Amino acid sequence: MKLGLSIGYSGAEMALPVERVQRAEQLGYDIVWTAEAYGSDAVTPLAYLAAKTQRIRLGTGIMQLAARPPANAAMCAATVDAMAGGGRFVVGLGVSGPQIVEGWYGQPWGRPYYRIKDYVAIMRKVFRREEPVTHDGEEISLPYTGEGALGVGKPLKSILHMNPNIPIYLGTGNAATVRLTGEIADGWLPLGFVPGSLHEYLPWLEEGFARAGGGKSLATFEIAASVHVEVNDDVKTALRKLKPEVALYVGGMGHKDKNFHKEMMIRRGFGDAADRIQELYLAGRKEEATDAVPDEWVDQKSLVGPAARIKQRYGAWAESGATSLTVRTKQDEAVEVMAQAARLNA
Repeated sequence: MKLGLSIGYSGAEMALPVERVQRAEQLGYDIVWTAEAYGSDAVTPLAYLAAKTQRIRLGTGIMQLAARPPANAAMCAATVDAMAGGGRFVVGLGVSGPQIVEGWYGQPWGRPYYRIKDYVAIMRKVFRREEPVTHDGEEISLPYTGEGALGVGKPLKSILHMNPNIPIYLGTGNAATVRLTGEIADGWLPLGFVPGSLHEYLPWLEEGFARAGGGKSLATFEIAASVHVEVNDDVKTALRKLKPEVALYVGGMGHKDKNFHKEMMIRRGFGDAADRIQELYLAGRKEEATDAVPDEWVDQKSLVGPAARIKQRYGAWAESGATSLTVRTKQDEAVEVMAQAARLNA
């Protein structure tokens, strides 16, 4: 199993853990992933890291669809890929949630399934430069001819001769979008993936592979699962440190009636806890919401505790069906421990 490192998005101050990324590269990590919400963007840090590294791949996990038109997303990806020497950039895309899409970007939520489909199709056309880009989509069309158009839009072909095969991964989690991921993407950034859960998603992926044709299968498809890693001699302390983020995402990251993280927690059998976390969080009782997060939920999707415990429990992830495991951590020690675990379980 390959290892990745997620550095997420910034807090109040922009600080890239360059030395941690460089150490991950030295240890043989395959890829570093950035993210974006409504602060730092996902692409710019990768341009900086491209200049500070030699081999490690550079991925957006995720680039939000509403943040930029598909042609611009392709331009950003191809530009960094070219500066990095070619073959290092991986496009990870996702829709985010309606609160961010409409509240931050001022875009309509629309029909995310069709927006993803159109977005990926346009990006691939831009990358390949086979002809000036046109697209007659359900959600996105080029040239634009809708409200406010002058009607003079011209199909264009990228000036930059891009890498035509930049991989595109999708961050998805429900039946329809996972099927779409299997059909149109090169890889998957699964929402809610844990050891033992592949059987839940596999029928959806296989339906997508069948739609794609050409012999597409798990053998030619990347599954980049992710896991929080927290090294601490005390397991309870380590679990507690990860709970505020769970409370934020399950309780407040999304609308009360449209929260993908809460829905995933319910699907995993923690419905009562999910409801309680959201109730407390939305009432402004964030500490109590954090306290309501079950240890079992955090432990299921994390690797925490002493190094020996992490290495032992890594085995289940190595056998989960994922092809890559992205380490989410702010600890240099965790990067080292996971490299050791991967070698021990190779």
